[in-house]
Amino acid sequence: MISAQGIQRNYGSLQVLKGVDLVIDRGEVVSVVGSSGAGKSTLLHILGTLDRPDKGQLLFDGKDVFQMKSSQLAAFRNAHIGFIFQFHNLLPEFTALENVCIPAFIGKRDKKEAAERGMELLSYLGLAERAEHKPAQLSGGEQQRVAVARALINQPDVVFADEPSGNLDSANARDLHDLFFRLRKEFGQAFVIVTHNEDLARMADRRLVMSDGRIA
Repeated sequence: MISAQGIQRNYGSLQVLKGVDLVIDRGEVVSVVGSSGAGKSTLLHILGTLDRPDKGQLLFDGKDVFQMKSSQLAAFRNAHIGFIFQFHNLLPEFTALENVCIPAFIGKRDKKEAAERGMELLSYLGLAERAEHKPAQLSGGEQQRVAVARALINQPDVVFADEPSGNLDSANARDLHDLFFRLRKEFGQAFVIVTHNEDLARMADRRLVMSDGRIA
């Protein structure tokens, strides 16, 4: 499904990614580990099309996505890719349900249909009774599950998660990683998870180690 070929990324004179080759199969759960500064988050942002490489190709089902215009790439990202971040990135002025629905609204989906889908996801994640609560009224684990629902609202092919359990206690972190496998089984998405938690990383179908801008 995803093929990254010779990905390089520089920031000034600092070469962060030094020619990364990587294939992600449909429905696969892949963890990416490595020390701080190894290039994990930079790679994730490029795989998720949030950043562009200086060299290399990123193919989705054989199509080089960085040949798209910016507007086309944004529409592709909205339709095919979901994101989960360490600090949730929920908008504080909106309810849980509204936060979940934002990618669907950006994709110009019918508002009633999006709200129904959002409630289905919140119910699946045990948050139906919290749908009208704002982020400040939710626990850290609840906020992260709202972020998971938001990532899934457009039924993406792949979800990229950058330290998704880094802000959670050990019990909630384990529950979150168990949830990824349940979601993969239920909805069929691939998950690519950057994490420092080695125990959780070993739960993945594949565990990749990054070192000095390369996959070891």
